[in-house]
Amino acid sequence: MMHNESPYAPRIQKLAALLREMELPALLVSHAANRFYLSGFELHDPQCNESAGWLLVKDSGEAWLMTDPRYKDAARRLWPKDRLFIYTAPRLDQIAAFMADLGVRKLGVETRGMCAEAYLHLGDHFELEPVTECVEKLRMIKDEREIRAMRASCALNHKVFGQIEKILAPGMTESEVAWSIEKLYREQGASELSFATIVGVGPNGALPHAVPGEQRISDNCPVLIDMGCRLDGYCSDQTRTFWVGETPSPEFLRTRDLVREAQELAITALHPGMPAKEAYGVSREFFRQHGVEQYFTHGLGHGIGLETHEGPSLSPLSTARLEPGMVVTVEPGLYYPEWGGVRWEFMVLITESGVEVF
Repeated sequence: MMHNESPYAPRIQKLAALLREMELPALLVSHAANRFYLSGFELHDPQCNESAGWLLVKDSGEAWLMTDPRYKDAARRLWPKDRLFIYTAPRLDQIAAFMADLGVRKLGVETRGMCAEAYLHLGDHFELEPVTECVEKLRMIKDEREIRAMRASCALNHKVFGQIEKILAPGMTESEVAWSIEKLYREQGASELSFATIVGVGPNGALPHAVPGEQRISDNCPVLIDMGCRLDGYCSDQTRTFWVGETPSPEFLRTRDLVREAQELAITALHPGMPAKEAYGVSREFFRQHGVEQYFTHGLGHGIGLETHEGPSLSPLSTARLEPGMVVTVEPGLYYPEWGGVRWEFMVLITESGVEVF
C-alpha cells in the first residue's frame, strides 16, 4: 500500500500532467525501470519477451498495476488491492480485456520497453500511440531521496576503488580483479553490480568496454577499471586507470594528465541551461589542441540513476539541456591499441548554481 511519504504517488501525478499535455488519455508503462520508478515494483524483468508486470496510468492520475500470480504477494505489499490486476494465460488477451473494461481506447506504449509480439497484439484492440522518453523525462531530474541514494552508491564505489588499488599486483588476471571487485561490493552492502565490471590490462585498456579475461597484470603496466554498484536501487559508475609498478611510461603519464585535464575543464564548464553537447565539445576541443582528438572515440558521458545509462547524453548528438537535479558521468578517454588507454570518470550532480562532484 502506498503511504503519504512514498515518492510514487507524486511521480504518477507528474506523469498524468504530462499525459494531459500530450493529449494522451493513458500510458502503458512496460519498461522495467520506469515501472519501478512509478511504483517501487520489480526493477528488473526476466527477459525481453517476459515481463514481471505492467503499469497503466491514465491522464486522470489513476493507475493500475498488472502482474501475474508469481508476483501477487509482492505487489500487494506496495499497491492498493483495488488497483491491482492479476492475469494468467493468455496474458495479453486478459490485459487487453481489463484495460478495455476501464474505458481505454487510445493507449500510449513505450517503444523502448515493449516487444513486437505485445505491440502487435495490443494493436488489434486499441489505437496505439508510440511514446519515447515520457517517464524517462521525469526520471532525468532526481529528487532528494534519489540524490541521497546515489551519493551513498558513489561513496561505496570510491571505497572499493581504494580497496582494489591496494591489491592490484603482477600475476592477477583481469577476471580475478573483476571477481574481487564484485565480492567487495556485496560484502559491503551493494545489492548487485550496476553493470558488468570492465577490466583492461595493457593493450586491452584500449577497448572501452573490455571484457575481463585471462590477461595477467605484468610489472609496470596500465590497468583500466570501470565499475559500479547498485545501492538502495541506484547505480554508481566510475572509471580509474592505474599503473601497476614503480616506473610508469611517459606515454601513460602524458595521456593520464591530458585526460584528467580534459575532465576538469568539462566539469568546470557544466551549468544549468547548458546544451549537453557543448560539454562534449569542451573536452573534444582540448584534445584537438593537443593533437589527440582522434583517440577520443566516445561521448563525454551519460545520465545515471536507476539505470547505468539514461538521459541526458553528453554526446555531440544530444539535444538535451542540463537542468538542476540531473546526475551525469564525465568520462573522457584516450585509447592507443599499442599499449592501452586511459579513462577517468566522475559522477556529477547539476545544481542550481553549478555542479557537485560525488
